[in-house]
Amino acid sequence: MFETSALTAADKAGQYAELAAQLHGLLHGETDLVANAANFAALVYHALPELNWCGLYFVRDAGNGDDDDELVLGPFQGRPACVRIAFGRGVCGTAAATRTTQLVPDVHAYPGHIACDSASRSEIVVPLVRGDGTLLGVWDVDSPRAARFDEDDRAGMQALCAIFLQACAV
Repeated sequence: MFETSALTAADKAGQYAELAAQLHGLLHGETDLVANAANFAALVYHALPELNWCGLYFVRDAGNGDDDDELVLGPFQGRPACVRIAFGRGVCGTAAATRTTQLVPDVHAYPGHIACDSASRSEIVVPLVRGDGTLLGVWDVDSPRAARFDEDDRAGMQALCAIFLQACAV
C-alpha cells in the first residue's frame, strides 16, 4: 500500500522534488488514465498548501463535425466544477489552445476568466501534451490566495505532469 508523507523541504523546489518522488511511487505500475488522474489530483491537493481545487480536464470532440474540440471535466479534488470548457475560453481553454502553461496571479483581472469557485484568486494550468504532440487535456490548480503560484510552481507542476503522462503511457 502506498502512503503519503508530509513535505519537509523548506523551499518550493525541494517540496516539488519530494512530491515528484511520491507521485512516481503512487503511479508506479499503473497505466489506467482515470485511476492515475484521480490519485494525481488527490496527492497534490492534500500535499500542497493553499489550494482550493485541482484536477484535470480532458479533450473531447465537441461532436459538431468540425475541429471545435472542448475540455471536459475529469478527476479532481475540491468543490464541484464547470463541466465543459471551449478551447480558447478562460484560463483552461487558453492553455489548451496555446499549449502553454498559464500562470495567473489574479483571476479577477484575467479577461474571460470562468469562475467555477468564487473563492479562487489565482490559478495555474498546464497543458498535457502526449509524446506524439497531441493534446490530452490540461492540469488545473486553483488557490484562494492571490499570487499563490510562481515560476517554481510552474516548473514543479510541469514536472509532475510529465510524470503523470509517462505513467499513463499516453
